[in-house]
Amino acid sequence: MEHPVTEQVTGHDLIKLQLRVAAGEKLPKKKIVQRGHAIECRINAEDPFHNFRPSPGKITDFHMPGGFGVRVDTHSYTGYEVPPHYDSLIAKLIVYALTREGAISKMKSALDEFMVEGIKTTIPFHQAVMQDDRFRSGRFDTSFLDSFQFQVPATNT
Repeated sequence: MEHPVTEQVTGHDLIKLQLRVAAGEKLPKKKIVQRGHAIECRINAEDPFHNFRPSPGKITDFHMPGGFGVRVDTHSYTGYEVPPHYDSLIAKLIVYALTREGAISKMKSALDEFMVEGIKTTIPFHQAVMQDDRFRSGRFDTSFLDSFQFQVPATNT
């Protein structure tokens, strides 16, 4: 599991805790309580309509979603040049809500608001996953992507 998801549902900054332990401090003794639901989508410079082919190039416009329960970890910006020889990750989009349904709804809205122009991204793929009945119900496992049918939506032709 990605550390931002754990941080959202526990309220603890895991990186800060790791640095404190590395500096010789002891971990807090209090019990860590999980609450709510968090979902992370990795926004990559890849074209999901063409077998996730890399999409390096210049980001000509970049708008991140925001609001309560929406977190974006990124190094990207308008004018950023996505290099062809490195990791294609341009942002981690994390949402938090009290219920799974609320987190899915919030992620759908955040993905709709997220704008990256000039390159292809995995945003349409994540939008399709959020619409999938198996994903929405929670009835899936690690083999989910083996049977997931990603198709070009009629509105994105």
